[in-house]
Amino acid sequence: MRFRGLKHWVLTCAGMLGLAALIGAGAAFAVPVPGGIGFQPAATDLAKEVDSFHDEILIIITGITIFVTALLVWVMIRYNKRANPVPKKFSHNTLVEILWTALPVLILVFIAYRSFPLLYEEDVMPNVEDSQIVDIKVYGRQWFWSYIYGPGDDALSYDSNIIPADLIDPSKGQIRQLSVDNPMVAPAGKYVRLTISSSDVIHSWAMPQFRLKVDAVPGRINQLWFKTDKPGVYYGQCSELCGARHAYMPIELRILPDDQYEIWKQKSTTSLKDGRAYLDQVQPLGPAAQVASAK
Repeated sequence: MRFRGLKHWVLTCAGMLGLAALIGAGAAFAVPVPGGIGFQPAATDLAKEVDSFHDEILIIITGITIFVTALLVWVMIRYNKRANPVPKKFSHNTLVEILWTALPVLILVFIAYRSFPLLYEEDVMPNVEDSQIVDIKVYGRQWFWSYIYGPGDDALSYDSNIIPADLIDPSKGQIRQLSVDNPMVAPAGKYVRLTISSSDVIHSWAMPQFRLKVDAVPGRINQLWFKTDKPGVYYGQCSELCGARHAYMPIELRILPDDQYEIWKQKSTTSLKDGRAYLDQVQPLGPAAQVASAK
């Protein structure tokens, strides 16, 4: 009976984990899922490379863990006092010392070989024509984000604040703690270059679906870039403890086709209200509403 109870408990846990994994993997609209397992779906080619590198490292870590655990068990059984009453008297083994030095070095060389180019690609944007680049300035503030499109006094500039919980409208696809009044908007198919800073304390602009995270530091300008061909709504949050309302500083990113992006920018330059109305018109349903309507 004990065995059957243990077996039932193990199978139940495995089933729950499998269900959570399916839910996490099925979040096609970049919505965080409670109890989800694994990364949110990758939205860029670079994010897919990050996922691939993660899987490779996970295999290496799993192999090392299994090997070390098996070695410890073997040593405890084979060389305990009862099985080995007269211990061997030696202090060196040349082959073992070469192996336990060379193998970790080779593993680290492989990790460096895969990680250094990836770090470079994430940091340095490819050389492309200026017409393929959209520059957006991002400022972290206590406790909201500010976005500036273009140079000079005629630049489009606005603040992005969280929508209070009592004003959330699920029928519009708004999500508690993630939806904002004026989301950041970028075009699909172009290189988006962000220059990020802060006006008060250290914040952090993070977008999990793009595998991006960079600190916004007062008096310093950091930079990152991304390019995605997938229009949609993506969510992130400030990922640096920045004060009392740190938990109320989300990031909502809308990716539009290039023609719709240009129309949104023109309307928003005239009136933020008109720009937001157009945005809701071309993307009337947020991820939560899309998922609900698909069921």
